[in-house]
Amino acid sequence: MRDVAVVGFAQRQMKEFDGSPTCVELLVPLFAECYEQTGWTRKDVGFWCSGSSDYLAGRSFSFVQAVDAIGVTPPVNESHVEMDLAWAMYEAWIKIQTGEVDTALVYAFGKSSAGVLRRTLALQLEPYTMTPLWPDTVSLAGLQARAGIDAVLWDETAMAEVVNRSLGDAEKNEYAVRKGGSSVEELLARPMYADPLRKHDCAPVTDGAAAIVLAAGDRARDVRDKPAWISGLAHSVDPMSMGTRDLTRSPSAAAAAAGASVGGVEVAELHAPFSHQELVLRRELGLADDVAINPSGGPLSGNPMFSAGGIRIGEAARKIWSGEATRTLGHATSGPALQQNLVCTMEGRA
Repeated sequence: MRDVAVVGFAQRQMKEFDGSPTCVELLVPLFAECYEQTGWTRKDVGFWCSGSSDYLAGRSFSFVQAVDAIGVTPPVNESHVEMDLAWAMYEAWIKIQTGEVDTALVYAFGKSSAGVLRRTLALQLEPYTMTPLWPDTVSLAGLQARAGIDAVLWDETAMAEVVNRSLGDAEKNEYAVRKGGSSVEELLARPMYADPLRKHDCAPVTDGAAAIVLAAGDRARDVRDKPAWISGLAHSVDPMSMGTRDLTRSPSAAAAAAGASVGGVEVAELHAPFSHQELVLRRELGLADDVAINPSGGPLSGNPMFSAGGIRIGEAARKIWSGEATRTLGHATSGPALQQNLVCTMEGRA
């Protein structure tokens, strides 16, 4: 296997982006930031891969228009996934492993505020028996949270503790759209939104985009003194039908963790759009009590669709670049109630 590292990362998160649904206006400065970090130009990028959803943009082949942010000449080696940025990164990592290219820039974008996100995401569900009912994502997450409470796996206090810590940590994150912890007691006093969830238990609707730069071997060492070397990368999927799985568990997360070898991580950035899902992931990933969870504030402070999972990997990589950690984990999820999960472990080494 080739040594591949994360060497660049840029992001934007906002409550509402007043501009084109393709978010080209967001991507151009993100690419410029990645070029500045690496010292590259677009000619140094061997492969491009994007992540987005036409359902979210409200137009077909919206990702093709986003290629305008790259530049149309000369032609580039480009691909797309109808998934989160993390899965675009996975494709690029495989491309580098084949030896066809040594570098890649992956990006993703989403304008969640353009429609009713809770309803739009119902299109992810099993199309024959679930989608026609249009159950929204918050209600499904509420069912999952209630199942865990009834099974005495967690309670509302544990969920509030996750929120309070996340929003407190988000105060240091310039990109967070929701921040500022208060107290567990104050959070529990707030009204219900989708019992047993309160609004702060749910990630805020967020517009945004993000980009990650990958490089192999010496190309990575030329860019960073401490590249975030990818030591493990795996993803897995649980059944599509909600009635065929235990919602208090996430076997696909456990399988991805086993494939990525998560032992010894010091920092874990978890893509848990609902507070109780962090509790599920901690158990399924087998994280020790001393692991720092979501020091960036995590998705409860900002959750741009199709970028948030990749942002978790980028935030985890930054901890290695800064020397704050030597082994970190970035996690991404997609689908209802933690249906699909990707785990990426990274480490700093010479």
